[in-house]
Amino acid sequence: MIDLHVHSIYSDGTNTPSELLELAEQRGLTALALTDHDTVAGIEPLLEAAKDTAVEAVPGIELSAACERGTMHILGYFIDHTCPVLLEKMEKVRAGREERNREILKKLNKLGYVLLWSDVEDQAGEDVIGRPHFAEALVAKGLVKTRKKAFDLLLAKGRPAYAERYRYTAEECIGLIHQAGGVSVLAHPATIYMPDAQLKDLVKQLAGHGLKGIEVYYAEHNPANRARFSGWAKEFGLICTGGTDYHGTNTPDLKLGTGFGQLRVPDEAFDQLKAAVPR
Repeated sequence: MIDLHVHSIYSDGTNTPSELLELAEQRGLTALALTDHDTVAGIEPLLEAAKDTAVEAVPGIELSAACERGTMHILGYFIDHTCPVLLEKMEKVRAGREERNREILKKLNKLGYVLLWSDVEDQAGEDVIGRPHFAEALVAKGLVKTRKKAFDLLLAKGRPAYAERYRYTAEECIGLIHQAGGVSVLAHPATIYMPDAQLKDLVKQLAGHGLKGIEVYYAEHNPANRARFSGWAKEFGLICTGGTDYHGTNTPDLKLGTGFGQLRVPDEAFDQLKAAVPR
């Protein structure tokens, strides 16, 4: 059993890399890819912890790509996490995220949901601050009842406290992953909100720009999704990959390796990814 889409405290997960590897061993996984959002800060701790485990640890990343509707992410596997170009580009993203966070705080206060920056920091702890921490701060202050309510009312895309942040294009993300010696994969295509024919054209276009795979086996993909995306993968010569998108207690119903209970990512997906790494 493998899981090629996992997050740690270095983005919006709740487990350290060593805790993820320990949990992976307990659940019988043979390989785990750490794919934190727009950062490689967790890779060194992951590789160090992997020396004491039988689980094969894969250095990865999940890059946020510009997308008009929904969410588009490009996963990178077997990357060189010390690549200077990658680190430089991720610093630009980090600065954009910080600017976006300040804008969210400003909007919330203007809307009458008064928070201090320290309230958000208290919820984040050592984590990279993101919208979930604003949601938790709003709940802690009694300004909304639940995290979901905070997103539905204020923080989700299109809601009044939402703020955009800097993102690279999908083509730029693919190129950056390849510069870092990695293999690029389109994450959870069902979260890109566009008509089916248009989405298929996008996958074809990205394949033409060097995309190597598509995330077919995903916790929230239904059988129809999997059938459709695997068909596109075959048509465009892409690897069918998969993972749970595990975030620890931030996704309490989702389990490492099995998602909501039925997910199984074929071992050959991992073998094909390894074979696609540039030599």
